[in-house]
Amino acid sequence: MALATETEIVDSIPRGLLIGGEWVQTSGTLAVEDPSTGELLAEVADATEQDALAALDAAVAAQPSWGEHPPRERGEILRRAYEEIVARQDELALLMTLEMGKPLAESRAEVTYAAEFLRWFSEEAVRIEGRYANAPNGASRLLVMKQPVGPCLLITPWNFPLAMGTRKIGPAIAAGCTMVVKPAKQTPLSMLALADVLARAGLPDGVLNLVTSSSASRVMGPLIGDRRARKLSFTGSTEVGRRLVVQSAQQLLRVSMELGGNAPFVVFEDADVEEAVEGALLAKMRNGGEACTAANRFYVHERLLDAFAQRLSQRMAQLRVGRGTEPGVEVGPLIDSVERDKVGALVQDAIDRGASVLTGAEPLDGPGWFYRPTVLADVADDARVLHEEIFGPVAPLRSFSDEDEVIAAANATEYGLVAYLYTNDLRRAVRVGERLETGMLGVNQGIVSNAAAPFGGVKHSGFGREGGREGIEEYLETKYMAIAFNLQAD
Repeated sequence: MALATETEIVDSIPRGLLIGGEWVQTSGTLAVEDPSTGELLAEVADATEQDALAALDAAVAAQPSWGEHPPRERGEILRRAYEEIVARQDELALLMTLEMGKPLAESRAEVTYAAEFLRWFSEEAVRIEGRYANAPNGASRLLVMKQPVGPCLLITPWNFPLAMGTRKIGPAIAAGCTMVVKPAKQTPLSMLALADVLARAGLPDGVLNLVTSSSASRVMGPLIGDRRARKLSFTGSTEVGRRLVVQSAQQLLRVSMELGGNAPFVVFEDADVEEAVEGALLAKMRNGGEACTAANRFYVHERLLDAFAQRLSQRMAQLRVGRGTEPGVEVGPLIDSVERDKVGALVQDAIDRGASVLTGAEPLDGPGWFYRPTVLADVADDARVLHEEIFGPVAPLRSFSDEDEVIAAANATEYGLVAYLYTNDLRRAVRVGERLETGMLGVNQGIVSNAAAPFGGVKHSGFGREGGREGIEEYLETKYMAIAFNLQAD
């Protein structure tokens, strides 16, 4: 069957708020733009504070019955949703490309990745375990059980509009939690499509409530301050994350924060240059660099620096930039003019401080928010591009001479999400990996994300984990029951 047109796919997506199983329209609307053209793509509902409170009302009302829902059926709902997403991969990928800009190949990969969280947590739903033990004095028995946290507030970003949703919604459903979801204002369509998929997969009314809004603070602020909410999970910038943690403290919410990154990419002298360059392209250019896991600082041993810089520059210059729906495009636009201007400012600052441009370093003419893939050499220690999250297609290069030096440089940041290192010495990989202050590490590979692995960082990159066995624990409370016990027969 032929794939529907762009217009048909966009028109097929619900435009309202999902509250208590009903699609609710609002008087105000939120404009969604195509970042490759700057043109209007769609208009969706723009929620008010009252709409958000109604969504929390629905989540609270649904929590008792959903928390008691059989784990097997919770898993089956997720499994059915997984199968539908896989079956609709092409149209969901096109929808994502239209609202976020990434090339279709990357959108298809994200749809696959997003679906995997539903499959993974469909299996984890029936593996929520407690324990039964004899108290040390033998006088009682200890029963430890896991129960759902309760109504959750989930805030997702624009750069992975489907996967960041399933990474939170999947474990919440598996654990028996209801939720209110607020997607990023730039990319709400993928989340609206996901909510529709889950509803048709049999998710009961009120379990998943979705509010789209032009102002996250307007709709989520009152909910964070509402004593009925039990958990907050946020993916986004460290700056916003700090504010949310402060707000959440008033109600002592359970909090998960997946925040910014400043990932070092370290190439040791024994690494294969070609393999390291290919890994660098994955780590840097996935999502056009608009990823918290993107390699942000490249530290290359002085013996390999010239060869690495030359080859990386060649490969970056060859990448085709354009609208993500066009055949052969490898790099799409940045999400909006603000992000493109920020990237340009970071590059200019590095140049002003003495960096040399090996390729790129300029925006593209024409409509849309495009920036050429860029490689910078001789980057000064105090250049902003080494200390701030770039979130764009820019690779700043630095040299190093010994292991201790590069570890100190890699750790000299407030962030600690992920690091990458290339070496053929297993002992070095383990030794360096243990000393790097980061939540994740890619060894001789440029992608670490996996639904079966715990995703998360340390320091100002946040706390809590998403994915893996650890992911569902974020949505469970531990209850201990002491049971008096007498072994003597009556």
